[in-house]
Amino acid sequence: MKLQVKFSLYNAVTKIAIILVLGAIILFSLDRLAYNQLDNRLIKKKNKIIEHLNDDEIDSLLNKQQSFTDYNILKEEFIVLTDIPDSQQDSSAKVFTEKREIEGDIEVYRILNYKFSYHTNWYNLEIGETMTTLQSIKNSIRFYMLIVLVAALLITLVADFTFSNFLLKPFYLIIDKKINLVDDPSHYNYQNIPTSTNDFKILDNSINSLMRKINTLFALEKQFIANVSHELLTPISILSTRFENMLNTPDIPVEHENKIYASLKTLNRLKLIINSLLLISKVENNQYLKTEEISLKQEITDIHEDLEDRIIDKNITYQANLAKDFHFTGNKALIHTLLINIINNAIKYNVEGGSITITDKTEAENYILTISDTGTGMSTELVENAFDRFKRGNSEENGFGLGLAIVQSIAKFHKIMVDVKSIEHAGTSISLIF
Repeated sequence: MKLQVKFSLYNAVTKIAIILVLGAIILFSLDRLAYNQLDNRLIKKKNKIIEHLNDDEIDSLLNKQQSFTDYNILKEEFIVLTDIPDSQQDSSAKVFTEKREIEGDIEVYRILNYKFSYHTNWYNLEIGETMTTLQSIKNSIRFYMLIVLVAALLITLVADFTFSNFLLKPFYLIIDKKINLVDDPSHYNYQNIPTSTNDFKILDNSINSLMRKINTLFALEKQFIANVSHELLTPISILSTRFENMLNTPDIPVEHENKIYASLKTLNRLKLIINSLLLISKVENNQYLKTEEISLKQEITDIHEDLEDRIIDKNITYQANLAKDFHFTGNKALIHTLLINIINNAIKYNVEGGSITITDKTEAENYILTISDTGTGMSTELVENAFDRFKRGNSEENGFGLGLAIVQSIAKFHKIMVDVKSIEHAGTSISLIF
């Protein structure tokens, strides 16, 4: 899981917990809030009535003894004005809850009681609202509270995700530019990624320091390979020359001649091993250029001409049915080596009178070249280790197991996928996926 996602999840969980706690506190305080809201409404109505009070209004209220507002036919609100003696003078307003019977109906009301004087007379004003109004207020508060909490949660989550994305952007740039996109240490960019976060600066500098060490070792490895190959091939060439001269010695015993031939054969095999390892090392160290336009169809045609004698010697049926002449940019010599290794193995490990078939197809955006043979095949274990150096698909044959290792190195260098399918005693099929 990405660090950014973890940050977002952590922020989401903590904010949800905080909002749930706040919501619980608000719900427990809802009754008090609703009562305060209802009491404030009663006080505002009282102030409005007192502000617009006149003699006609007083006479109307006193004669009826009770009055309901025009918009309220369900008796949810009442106003009662009564005349009181001077001895009961008290100008304070009181709010309480009480049952009242209004026109035969008993309801629970929240009542504001207020005593005031008007033109030397004292009056008692009562304004009441049913508790159903209180429930309506509670529902309104719950609804708006839910909207506010959900909106706050969404806003904070989006803000946290955006901020974490902005905060971690230098980190992902470091990972991409300094690690994922680096194929060759010699082409590494040591320029620091701009960031104000000290932790990312430390990471960037540490990777740069590590890459300097790797680049140094990489250069030493190139130099070592060049020196070793030169130092090894030189004495091999000298020994080969000496053995060949010895063969030209007159009257050399036959047993000595056979031993010299065996020694020459061993030296040639050793030279082949060194050249193969040197080729793999150079390919893996990106010491080749990929600038040539290559035609797979033409390469396969050229290889068939080179190997035609060997194919005829084993009476192998060879078919190259390519529907498309696929072109791509790469290193022509390396691709030739890759293909000739695969086809050479198809000949070498084939049975007498067998067949080799080369086909192609296009799937999605991939071009797939498949080389199949009817040879001895490999077991499941050997297929899994097919690209390991010094392991062979047929242990009874003499060899060094570097053919498919070279194929794999060249394929990786050209970003070609290699898929091997093989059935023991039935044949092998190798697909190159471009």
